[in-house]
Amino acid sequence: MDEPSDSVSPIPAPEAPAPEHPSESLPLRILVGPHGLRVVWRLLIFLAILAAFFVASGWVARAMAHGHAPPRGLDPGSLMIGESSLFAVVLLASWAMSRIEGRKIADYGLPLRRAFGRQFWEGMATGFASITALLLALRAMGVAHFGAIGLRGAEAWTYAFLWAFTLLFVAFFEEFAFRGYVLFTLTGGIGFWPAGVVSSMLFGYVHHSNSGETWLGAFSAALVGLMLCLLLRRTGNLWMPIGFHTAWDWGETYFYGTPDSGLRAPGHLFNTSFSGPNWLTGGTVGPEASWLCLLLVVLLWYIFAARLREVRYPDPEAILRR
Repeated sequence: MDEPSDSVSPIPAPEAPAPEHPSESLPLRILVGPHGLRVVWRLLIFLAILAAFFVASGWVARAMAHGHAPPRGLDPGSLMIGESSLFAVVLLASWAMSRIEGRKIADYGLPLRRAFGRQFWEGMATGFASITALLLALRAMGVAHFGAIGLRGAEAWTYAFLWAFTLLFVAFFEEFAFRGYVLFTLTGGIGFWPAGVVSSMLFGYVHHSNSGETWLGAFSAALVGLMLCLLLRRTGNLWMPIGFHTAWDWGETYFYGTPDSGLRAPGHLFNTSFSGPNWLTGGTVGPEASWLCLLLVVLLWYIFAARLREVRYPDPEAILRR
């Protein structure tokens, strides 16, 4: 995965475990390895805690709604409530596991001391520049048309900020859910890149459930997920991926008004339309399903790999800690 040839592996080979005591039972050896509870059981405990929090949050939501259905839809207010709730559930479950394992949330890629720092804003700038470059290329080919501005004055600024905050929570949830505790724990069992491939495939598969999504769009989402794993690997945390994710989605959803993973939202600045073959425009999915987007992601991979050469994630001491 284009790791620097002269870098030292971030996970040193653990010392050979002491011979197991003859009195240790087979069930105990199945549950516990030389470095504590085995990965599969930690993941199952995490999923069980996650499910319990989801059930509890559902009860709270129904109680607060007094029997009415919770708000749903693509408007920024409803989406913000839903995505912030999902992020809170994943964060709570990860915190519970950090207490069980004697680790910190920062070990899972979300250090509070780096919140909204330079890496986040670099990610924001790169994300918006990337979606802009993609759409400008499609415009140069004559298949993307930005159209007239749909919002002006106070309404334009209102929706700009609403979508920015909403899509920030989308990025928080998706990045921490797919590249937080689960990726960290899988890394301890099978290594970072195999874990990154698994989490990225799951990321793409989940996107396929969106209306208007296609398998090519889902594959593109998986490829973007793998690129975001590279950013995590080389920056040491999720703040740059969160910034990139937020700005990319904001550019699609609000600024250019294109479909985002098959969904087109209200309250966008430009009214971008497409004409041409689906393989180039992305069809109902939007520009993420364009073959040009796949080429862009590959180009971004090489740019990031060349610019960020030091392996910083995961912390080897955190992996071996128990």
